[in-house]
Amino acid sequence: MSALWCVHLLLLLFCLWLPSLGQAALVISGHEAPQETSGAARSLHKRSTNGGKVEVHSVSVDCTVTSRFARTVVTSVALNKANTSQEIFFEVELPKTAFITNFSMEIEGRVYVGEVKEKEKAKKQYEKAVSSGRTAGLVKASGRKMEKFSVSVNIAAQSNVTFVLTHEELLQRKLGQYEILTRVKPKALVQNFKIVANIYEPQGILFVDAHATFLSNDLLPLVEKTVTDKKAHVSFSPTMEQQRKCPDCDGTLIDGDFIIKYDVNRAKSFGDIQTVNGYFVHFFAPTELRRVPKNVVFLIDQSGSMYGTKIRQTRESMEQILKELHEDDHFALVAFSFVLNSWRHSLTKATKENVTEAIDFVRKLDLQGGTNINDALLSGVNMLVKERQEKKLPERSADIIILLTDGMPYGGEENLEKIQENARTAAAGKMSLFCLGFGNDVDYSFLDVLSKQNKGVARRIYEASDATLQIQGFYDEVASPLLLEVDLRYPDNAVEMLTTNHFSQLFNGSEIVVAGRLTDNDLDNFMVDVMGQGLEEDYKAQGQASPVKWTDIYPDEEYIFGDFTERLWAYLTIQQLLEKSKSGTADEKENATAMALDMSLKYSFVTPLTSMVVTKPETEDGTDSPLIADKLTEEQRQQAERRGYYHMPVSPPVYTPTYHSSPTYFVDGDPHFMIELPEKEDALCFNINDRPGTIFSLVTDPQSGILVNGQIIGDKKIPPDGKMNTYFWRFGIVHQTLGVRLEVNTRDISVFQDSKWVKLLWSDSASLKGLNVDLLVTKERSLMVTLKDSVKFVVLLHKVWEKHPYHRDYLGFYTLDSHLLSPAVHGLLGQFYHGIEYEVSELRPGEVPEKPDATMFVKGQQLNVTRGWQRDFRRDVKNGENVPCWFVHNNGTGLIDGDVTDYVVSGLFKTI
Repeated sequence: MSALWCVHLLLLLFCLWLPSLGQAALVISGHEAPQETSGAARSLHKRSTNGGKVEVHSVSVDCTVTSRFARTVVTSVALNKANTSQEIFFEVELPKTAFITNFSMEIEGRVYVGEVKEKEKAKKQYEKAVSSGRTAGLVKASGRKMEKFSVSVNIAAQSNVTFVLTHEELLQRKLGQYEILTRVKPKALVQNFKIVANIYEPQGILFVDAHATFLSNDLLPLVEKTVTDKKAHVSFSPTMEQQRKCPDCDGTLIDGDFIIKYDVNRAKSFGDIQTVNGYFVHFFAPTELRRVPKNVVFLIDQSGSMYGTKIRQTRESMEQILKELHEDDHFALVAFSFVLNSWRHSLTKATKENVTEAIDFVRKLDLQGGTNINDALLSGVNMLVKERQEKKLPERSADIIILLTDGMPYGGEENLEKIQENARTAAAGKMSLFCLGFGNDVDYSFLDVLSKQNKGVARRIYEASDATLQIQGFYDEVASPLLLEVDLRYPDNAVEMLTTNHFSQLFNGSEIVVAGRLTDNDLDNFMVDVMGQGLEEDYKAQGQASPVKWTDIYPDEEYIFGDFTERLWAYLTIQQLLEKSKSGTADEKENATAMALDMSLKYSFVTPLTSMVVTKPETEDGTDSPLIADKLTEEQRQQAERRGYYHMPVSPPVYTPTYHSSPTYFVDGDPHFMIELPEKEDALCFNINDRPGTIFSLVTDPQSGILVNGQIIGDKKIPPDGKMNTYFWRFGIVHQTLGVRLEVNTRDISVFQDSKWVKLLWSDSASLKGLNVDLLVTKERSLMVTLKDSVKFVVLLHKVWEKHPYHRDYLGFYTLDSHLLSPAVHGLLGQFYHGIEYEVSELRPGEVPEKPDATMFVKGQQLNVTRGWQRDFRRDVKNGENVPCWFVHNNGTGLIDGDVTDYVVSGLFKTI
């Protein structure tokens, strides 16, 4: 067998351009070619830094911002200083809103350049490579705002490789500034390390700030900032010695965020227009406008799934938002579950007394079953319509609905398209709807279309410790409308192919951008009209565009992104076409998609409709294989996050064997055990086959006194195919220290606490709060068990048609907060709660083409595993969602400790 000698050199640095926020990451790593060794099992080795093998010679991130349009070029040179070939890994994290426009590799004098193709054509090329056993790669989601581009190549001994990646994006102004965030996490010393940002703004630069979280007094002078009237230059380039954490160590001080913030001057009332190379761009963000009052209805989900942290964070954020309302604003609060719970039945002026009473209402919000989004939306719309009809609201004011929910519609109208139609018909284009989707159980696509059809936007609120700040941050962006129904008009005979030039509202701190192509280069007649509804009167501004002579403004710059206006126009047009492809009639969607695809190919943008294909050398067998760079949709990102990891590694690298994460462990189905490992971006699964009636030990923690056992049940009779399915139908949960005992079966839930038994039925939504345990039942769907200062369990009820000839109702069991259990925890699930070391390699075709086999090295053993699928029912109890995983055969033999019979117990509350 061969042993892996891993040489690992990591370099992480970020320079991203997001809508007012940018971020990117670069990783260079390598491992030496396999060498033969004796022994039946392949040993596991942690990757170690070894500068004598792979050396990152240089890394540079060159960011050029020309009138808000950012082009970022990441270049890195890596050297293989070993005497054998090595595989070099290159990873760059870029903003999810940016488009990759170029990627190339130079290896031994030969340059490999990417080509943008239609996604379906690229996919076929990719699948062909995978089916033939060759390596291939994909862009994958990475965190909230990034996606990771990665590629690996084999480099001959004493050779080098140069990687170059380019991406582009239009910066968006938020809260009065543009922000460039450079996250620097090298984890190793780099010979030539450089981050450079050049900002060119003909309007004039109002301010530029640059700082970093890791800057010490010694590093502070290394941040160079030069600002003139219309140009800013910021750079950071520490030497290797300056990077060192201490004189005699290889550790680096560079670990944190490097942030640049800036804004531009805004003098003209009609905005700033720039014309370059036959295209124009118009920036409009007038100063000194008074805010327009708003009438806002808050729709707050109080269903059972908001239990715990979600509802607490919602209360906290709403309390702060209510305090920030202006006295000339009007507002209403509608909490919803199966039924509506309105604070008052009409909008109320935001006086100090009313706000105080509203905060008290929010603080007392309790949880109930159901998520009746349809009735909540119609209630909010009808409030605003009625108040308008009765002239109780200021004539010049903005009507806004803000919906916050964490789940799918359940109760009332549940058809998503019907809900969208109902809201669109009722609102009739007279108000803006903003949707905040809390966590991963919401259907973001549904909320996205719902908002776009009603002059608003959707935003995901990530279930994390900063969720309160996320909600408040979004509200701050829409809290101060300045103009309503804004129109920007240009001479018909002078321009064509305009991007969107009508906007429902302009908020304080934001900016409107319109671009188009010039048909008449004679700008003497290029008059611009801007109209909108202001606080006291209609806003009107007019001006004449004048050409910007870049050579006069920047005489010392030979080339500054000369085609930026055309590429800015193309970027903005594609983004707007992609939005139109999600709503409207079938023909409108089809036309928008076709136009977006054509422009993506023409301008070499990697969008959700295209992929970049790079044919890279494969030195081991002499053949080439493709790398596919994709652009993920928000829906695809969310689906990946629901599964607890961000991509399915078709050709897995040798994984780092240790990790720290917050995995998910569950048993559901036939019975099928699942271990999701987010930090490894992967999952393991295995089946346990035994006789109906068998009781298994799932979790046992002698130190905390927690015990969970599960009993399986079989089909009503043997199906025609002769395969008897088994499922879990009963769980016993014990916390001996707290004196809690639960029996959960497909009929009911019995809990013993405080010296008495209490029975709950699945047919009712209910909550039970005790001294040591809290229970939350969602009718015929789920039970959440929260043990005091300890772990949480969720039990799902799967209802089967009672007249089904074979199948029965069954249960699923999911573990949350497993890290709170002691190191002594064990059981079929419990043994994995504190991690598992393994490697997967040697990908090869399996019996089924879409399910390749691989070799897993785990616990000193070598196992054959298959890329399989498991159903995760957390979001959809009825149908579930496919989760890819490495399937371990033979009852998990080799993965679990001992034999499956070691986990059989004699009673539901018995230990082994």
